Amino acid sequence: MAVSVRLEPLLEKELELTAKRMGVTKSQFIVAALERALGRKNPYDLLLKVQAEVREPLPEGNQFLSPTKAAIRSKLSAKRDAHLADWLAFQEAKKQGKVWSGSDQETDTP
Repeated sequence: MAVSVRLEPLLEKELELTAKRMGVTKSQFIVAALERALGRKNPYDLLLKVQAEVREPLPEGNQFLSPTKAAIRSKLSAKRDAHLADWLAFQEAKKQGKVWSGSDQETDTP
């Protein structure tokens, strides 16, 4: 069923730009807004449903994380730990007056 609505020019332009940015038509945007306004669609309920279907619980306090994000987080965490270990080794070598030139490579200062 077709419905006509008169909009102020600025409101119509904002509608057009927002719909374009979201990658939907103006009609799709308006229908989605009406469904939310009428209580037919609740974005939060949809979010919870999607998270329950696709994501796994996290041990470190975040509620949900996809397997891909978990793998990336794990790799980044390992890299951060390695950098921290290198930094601590550098600081220890500095305290002892040694020259530190990389992971596990310490030499005495001449």
